[in-house]
Amino acid sequence: MERSVIDRGRRNFLTGRRVSMPERVRPPWSRASSIAAACSGCAACVPACPQHIIALDASGRPALDFSASECSFCGACADACPEPVFDRSVAAFDHAAGIGADCFAGRGVVCQSCGDACPETAIRFRPRLGGPALPELAADRCSGCGACVAACPAQAIAVGARPSEAAHA
Repeated sequence: MERSVIDRGRRNFLTGRRVSMPERVRPPWSRASSIAAACSGCAACVPACPQHIIALDASGRPALDFSASECSFCGACADACPEPVFDRSVAAFDHAAGIGADCFAGRGVVCQSCGDACPETAIRFRPRLGGPALPELAADRCSGCGACVAACPAQAIAVGARPSEAAHA
């Protein structure tokens, strides 16, 4: 789900134009609705994360940055939070990885970094004639940890909403 905010650039602010902002990836066992309802912005989850992937976004709410590491599902963020933001009875993440057009293999360069990094083996490689094997993501096996995002040298992998047919119960 995308949010819309007023663009505060001079011209767009005066005309009231809105800019669409993509939904940020939130810490495990939390949802945008629980963060909006209960998060006080205390940032206790930020230093608690041993992977250092949690930071506060522009609105002062916790968001994940998978560019350097992945989520290990240790639960330290949930343990540190004094508010009822985290619910361990739901799936850790409601997102999955997606492989974009900038993937090296799609451009003829041999690379299997994402598959090597995936702890769930959700990324497999389909051989093809005349070029390197192409990655295929099984969204139903993807835990959303972000290991492949951090490992991709082309920055071709991003996390997004999990396809409805692959949603976890």
